[in-house]
Amino acid sequence: MKKVFSLIRLPNLVIIAFCQVLVQVCLLQPQVPLLTTLQDQHFYLLLLATFCVAAAGYIINDYYDIKIDAINKPKRLVVGKGVNRRQAMVAHLLLSAIGVIVGFTLSWAVGFINIGAVLLLWGYSAQLKKMLLLGNITIAFLSATMLLVVSVNVGTDNKAIWAYALFSFIISLIREIIKDMEDVKGDATFGCRTLPIVAGIPGTKWVLYGLMLVFFATVVSAIIYRNHDLFFGLYMVVLVLVPALFFLKYIIRADRKKDFARLSNWCKGIMLLGILSMLFFR
Repeated sequence: MKKVFSLIRLPNLVIIAFCQVLVQVCLLQPQVPLLTTLQDQHFYLLLLATFCVAAAGYIINDYYDIKIDAINKPKRLVVGKGVNRRQAMVAHLLLSAIGVIVGFTLSWAVGFINIGAVLLLWGYSAQLKKMLLLGNITIAFLSATMLLVVSVNVGTDNKAIWAYALFSFIISLIREIIKDMEDVKGDATFGCRTLPIVAGIPGTKWVLYGLMLVFFATVVSAIIYRNHDLFFGLYMVVLVLVPALFFLKYIIRADRKKDFARLSNWCKGIMLLGILSMLFFR
């Protein structure tokens, strides 16, 4: 069972579900009683559909990455070791089908979004992740879509959800590039053309500096836009901007695999802290 949880990245799936709950409760239905929102059966179906599509994506990624992961992450290798390739493919197809079917029971729009996500995750795992920036942008786009699909399911949206989708896109893109820096040895061995391989680590850092500038501008713009909410501003400065500044400092100094692994986890923490600021909209 532990290997199954590792294969589908259960902690990541819990975070995805938590983010969608915050979008529903804090951004889309802040005036609706919490108990009423949490009793919405359609919302639980959306969580199930997203869970299945994301889990299927993790499985197909590991399916295609057996040889690369044997170099980059030998201790975390599951497919081909704890779970055979046939079982992994069957699980991927089954979870993908459930995610798409449940999506269509909610609406045509959600169903087609889930089909698109399944196809993008397959394309990412098979080829896009090996191509310059395309794989990074694909995952960042899907991270933003994970939030926006909640809006599609409810049938309403607002500026806040688009702002958080942009936040998610930028920080996810930064993290994906850092993960490529961490995995450069195995990726280079199998002919991948990721940014660190094409531009080198120093060149990749300059791209990250530019993305961090966009990140800071986005967060500061959000603080200015909600200048009437003092506590929101303080939260974003202390728990998002300050950690991001330290994060930037360590990017400059990082040069080893373990440094990039630490930065990747730090990036995930900044993303989660940023998403938690949705609570100020409730």
